[in-house]
Amino acid sequence: VQLQASGGGLVQDGGSLRLSCTASGRTFSSYSMAWFRQAPGKEREFVAAITWSGGRTLYSDDVKGRFTISGDNAKNTVYLQMNKVKPEDTAVYYCADRTVPGSAYAYWGQGTLVTVSS
Repeated sequence: VQLQASGGGLVQDGGSLRLSCTASGRTFSSYSMAWFRQAPGKEREFVAAITWSGGRTLYSDDVKGRFTISGDNAKNTVYLQMNKVKPEDTAVYYCADRTVPGSAYAYWGQGTLVTVSS
C-alpha cells in the first residue's frame, strides 16, 4: 500500500488547512486510517483516526474540536480539516493505514509539512 499525503503549507494562526491522503496498491481492505504528526525535536504523536466500518472517529485532546477527520472509501482517501490552527500545530503530518483491528499502523505516507505562523 502506498500513501500519498498532500495539502500542507504555510497558514496563519487561526486559519484553516485541509490535508488529503490517498492510498493505492491495496491488496486487502483498510480497517482504519489515521493522521499523526511530528514537530521539530519531538516524537511523533497521534492526531486523529477514522474507522471505515461505521465511520467512527477518534481525536487527540490537542486537536479535538478544531480538526475533523473524514474519508471517502470509494476514493481510498482520508482528509484532515484543520481549523483554528495554532503555532503549536506546526509539524510534519503523516497519514497511516492499518488493515487489522488493534494492530499497529503498517503503512505510512511520506509526510506533508504544516507551518503555522503567529
